[in-house]
Amino acid sequence: MAGKSIKIRAKLKEDVVTVKALMTHPMETGNRKDSDGNAIPAHFIQEVSCTSGGKEVISANWSGGISKNPYISFKYKGAAAGDEVTLTWVDNKGESDSATVKVG
Repeated sequence: MAGKSIKIRAKLKEDVVTVKALMTHPMETGNRKDSDGNAIPAHFIQEVSCTSGGKEVISANWSGGISKNPYISFKYKGAAAGDEVTLTWVDNKGESDSATVKVG
């Protein structure tokens, strides 16, 4: 699962950075069944965090209620063009991924 599961962009406009990210993940709740009637085990992102300039700019705790391949968008102040933004997720199976992009 981990590795290249995040597409991220960060754009600066008038001292506000807008971050948009798409994460590839099955986000299974554990409540669905496959075609044979067997339960599909829960597998979802639990923690999402984003840092910029060594500071955490967002932290979110998710559950199985988030859709497959989740999209997140948020804004924050205090960055400059060229700063790095890193988005990281960790799921309920201990898998994780992160992606870094420069503010443009």
